[in-house]
Amino acid sequence: MSPLDWLHLMLHYMSLSLLAVGGAITLVPDMHRYLVLQQRWLTEAQFNASIAIAQAAPGPNVLFIGLMGWNVGLNAAGASGADSVSGHAALLGLLGMGLTLLGMLLPSTVLTWLATRWAARNRERRSVRAFKQGMAPLVVGLLLATAWTLGSASGSPTRDGALWALSAVAAVVVWRTRIHLLWLLAAGAVLGALGWV
Repeated sequence: MSPLDWLHLMLHYMSLSLLAVGGAITLVPDMHRYLVLQQRWLTEAQFNASIAIAQAAPGPNVLFIGLMGWNVGLNAAGASGADSVSGHAALLGLLGMGLTLLGMLLPSTVLTWLATRWAARNRERRSVRAFKQGMAPLVVGLLLATAWTLGSASGSPTRDGALWALSAVAAVVVWRTRIHLLWLLAAGAVLGALGWV
């Protein structure tokens, strides 16, 4: 990758940062389009593994951004697996991780800080209340697009009825009960290990 490619990577994540309504996970469809389909800096497997590993790990939801950047750096160095990570590959991995995380976090952090200060001063305005209410459908739509992208990675989303049924059941359980998400992840892992989804 050239220095211009690294700059484009960071600028792309900076632009995505300003669209991250509902969290970075809602931007997965565009990240997939850019990293896998357009630039071909990541494979489908690397993209999906970055999300799965980060979501399963304790800590902030945004960890998958760093993992994607890490994998872009390893691919740029020509590393083909964990055994072949040299010092050069690790440095490029760290560069990719740093650029993607900086690009994702800096603009939204600054904008959020400025907007919350302004909204706190103007919380009684009708336009501020309307904006907050209008954002809910947008967040739901972005999360559904993310679910579609991740569900489509397993094959044909129109034929994976069991996967979609499980997703719908999990959504209703999360919405209507207080069952801890780790139990749902464990149930999904068991169903996957048994080959049912």
